[in-house]
Amino acid sequence: MILPDENPTTPIQSRPLGWLIMLVAVCMSLYHMYVAGFGPPEALIFRGTHLLFALTLVFLLYPSKPNGGLKWRCFDVLLLAGCWSFILHIFLNYEAFINRIIYIDDLTPGDMFNAVIAIALVLEGTRRVIGWALPITASVFLIYAIGFTQVTPAVLMEQLYLSTEGIFGSTLGVSASYVMLFVLFGAFMERSGTGRLFMDFALSITGHTAGGPGKVAVISSSMFGTVSGSAVANVMVDGPMTIPLMKRTGFKPPNAAAIEAVASTGGQLMPPVMGAAAFVMAEFLAVSYFQVTLWAAIPALLYYASVFFAVHLIAKRDGLLGIPKAELPRFLTVLIERGHLFIPILIVFFGLILGYSAPLCALAAALLCLPMALLRATTRVGITWRSVFEALQEGAKNTLAVAVACACAGIVIGCVTITGLGITFTQVVIALSKDYLLLALILTALAGIILGMGMPTTPAYIVMVALLVPALVKLGAALPAAHMFALYFAILSSITPPVALAVFAAAGLAKASMWEAGWAAVRVAAPAYIVPFMFVYQPALLMIGDPLIILGAVSTALIGTILLSASLFGFLRRACAPWQQILLFIAAICLIKPGWESDLIGFVIALLPLWSQWRLQPTSANTH
Repeated sequence: MILPDENPTTPIQSRPLGWLIMLVAVCMSLYHMYVAGFGPPEALIFRGTHLLFALTLVFLLYPSKPNGGLKWRCFDVLLLAGCWSFILHIFLNYEAFINRIIYIDDLTPGDMFNAVIAIALVLEGTRRVIGWALPITASVFLIYAIGFTQVTPAVLMEQLYLSTEGIFGSTLGVSASYVMLFVLFGAFMERSGTGRLFMDFALSITGHTAGGPGKVAVISSSMFGTVSGSAVANVMVDGPMTIPLMKRTGFKPPNAAAIEAVASTGGQLMPPVMGAAAFVMAEFLAVSYFQVTLWAAIPALLYYASVFFAVHLIAKRDGLLGIPKAELPRFLTVLIERGHLFIPILIVFFGLILGYSAPLCALAAALLCLPMALLRATTRVGITWRSVFEALQEGAKNTLAVAVACACAGIVIGCVTITGLGITFTQVVIALSKDYLLLALILTALAGIILGMGMPTTPAYIVMVALLVPALVKLGAALPAAHMFALYFAILSSITPPVALAVFAAAGLAKASMWEAGWAAVRVAAPAYIVPFMFVYQPALLMIGDPLIILGAVSTALIGTILLSASLFGFLRRACAPWQQILLFIAAICLIKPGWESDLIGFVIALLPLWSQWRLQPTSANTH
């Protein structure tokens, strides 16, 4: 448990404040666990309670001015009182609000006052946790709605504050219902020692092969990432273990940082947990969360296959060895001693398959984490009641960024809905793309990368859904494919220069140039930038359609991504000549493009460079 005088986020290290933060965080986690088990109250009450907990912790943990003294602390207390004011106003007048005729009945002065307070404090809370980008974006939409449309301030306030189409909209509902429980699950997994299991499991499988530590990073980071849902957080947890291993076995620092960053980023695409945006997608599309995981499965497979093969090529090209087997844990030993820690993850997976709700699966898995750790002496070390409180605290604190981002994104969605901006923007995108789906996809991809540079994946995806996804659907993209496309590029922004947060975090750990690491990450993940275009034109890659068509599409796409990596790194079985790289690149694009005609052309083009590669012995010194 983080004691009051150990909390790095509170500049005033007073013990009473620390205990207050701990109490609020624990109560927040317990409340959501209770709701997951026994059912939520009405939407407005449930979402309002979630936001109240989140904003209370935000203004306690993120002061307006660190070490600013009593004056600034009093200011934070005033803002905290404002949070309680606008939430309690809803609770105390709930019956009147649900029985009023929306947009017809006049707002009271109290309604208007608390609406303004709610918007201002949500913007400020978001700024304190995740920075300026999202609050500025929301403010632009507010200015547009008030200054450039016929929407009156009263109607806008009603939309954003007194309905479930604004701050208390479905995005905040996702944070309250889904994200909170899965973040808690991740916190309990961390306390149970599952992180060591992931690392040892990956080491036992691939640690001895060429470039083994890089492959370990790919496997372990995919496991970490699917639980954490944050690329940067994943890098900071997994990177201190994998990056030194990679450097020790010969990986250049920029490559080590790039591999860790790319592997960590893909966790948000990896079923069964994925990231918060996946839950939002399920809500938008009115489908089960399990359906979203099915759509994501093949793109995630292609993503990690391309990264894994890229690591292998780097290792072979540079003659890198793996870790001696004598220094590695044995696979069977890992499974016998720590394999039972996989059970909570299996509970989530099979629970979703059997049709249980995602929050209930997450709750069951979270409650099982520590009991599972207690089953064996090798995993019960350090597991105490203190671990329970640590997990409850960290679960609540780690949810804050998503909670305030979802509330702030609700402001954007509310403005888009009330002004009809979404329809207008759709028309603009269609006009700019000249009715060509490919151009619209490129515009959407660029928008996703740019938005994701300044805000977390979830709000970036939400903004794209409001403004860009309708245009893709109108131009012929399948609805699930359009949403997955937006999500994919919102995620890829974490590894795309100039603002590649996951790469920058990894570069710091590797002591590498941020720019070198950034461009290395782009090359490692290059096939991943093409995958979204693939499943838009070939929905079979989202498991939509006939099983045989799905199998064929996956096979050719997988071969295409491997050939593309070989072309970019200039190595397959041995170093590639320039003409071989060019032909491999053309063949890869043909295989990646849907359609049997292009697949046939791709196979034919690939024959010459492949034959020339295999007719001679490899020149690499490492044949391990």
